[in-house]
Amino acid sequence: MSIPTSINNNIPFDDRVNHVAELADLSIALIQGYLRETGSSLYEAAKTMDFVDLCKSMNIIGTLPEYIKPKNVGLLFFSFEPDKFFPYAQIDVVEFPQGLGGDKIIEKTFKGPLYVQLKEALLYIHNTVIQEIIIKQPDVAEAIRFFNYPFAAIEESLANAVYHKGYDEREPIEVRILPDRIEIVSHPGADRSVSIEGLKNYKVFNRRYRNRRIGEFLKELHLTEGRNTGFRKIINALEHNGSPLPIFETDEERLSFAVTLYKHQDFPQMIANIHTHT
Repeated sequence: MSIPTSINNNIPFDDRVNHVAELADLSIALIQGYLRETGSSLYEAAKTMDFVDLCKSMNIIGTLPEYIKPKNVGLLFFSFEPDKFFPYAQIDVVEFPQGLGGDKIIEKTFKGPLYVQLKEALLYIHNTVIQEIIIKQPDVAEAIRFFNYPFAAIEESLANAVYHKGYDEREPIEVRILPDRIEIVSHPGADRSVSIEGLKNYKVFNRRYRNRRIGEFLKELHLTEGRNTGFRKIINALEHNGSPLPIFETDEERLSFAVTLYKHQDFPQMIANIHTHT
């Protein structure tokens, strides 16, 4: 059975039935792990519930009884190899310790279910990139603390990239870590309802969601809040840390979207001072 193209085009990509996949491509272990992690009331029932009924209750399969196929969102979250169906559904973290013109490049690729690759990429960045400086002040109980990058801003930026990426495009999400900034690039660009001028002025209201179902699953995992709050959360985290404001960019053709987070302006000098006195 095939779905008419005109109807299918009106259904968001993540909510479409995938006609080349099979029910067996969905993992009960991944589904149960997700339900346990989110504290879902379905978790206990999932141990004994019929697998098709469980998938129907989560709306991750088509509901026609004579044609049971997974939906794209089900494969993206509950298949061990979503890139088998969506090439380059992955996060590439690329470090340029000497800048873009340097000889040294460190690359790390994260694959697997969307929320797993997102969590693993964030953990890697947290452990390898994030640094904190604590300055104790005389006669003041509370020390001054700040980070090279506030982790909350990176977390929200990368979660938004996972949320809004076009999984029918053969391009990975790329996190570029340079000496003075972090760039997070995804494809395609922002929806036409988001103006380039609005991005420059941080006045953004997205009227259409590319992946509403992906957003729902990420929200259950507390990895994103949705509802156009992401940009404000990024800015708040940067301001609280005393960091420069970010740059949000898309192009006229809406081929890509980029978030640039700049390192705290005092951090390099503070590190140099610490090294000088040790």
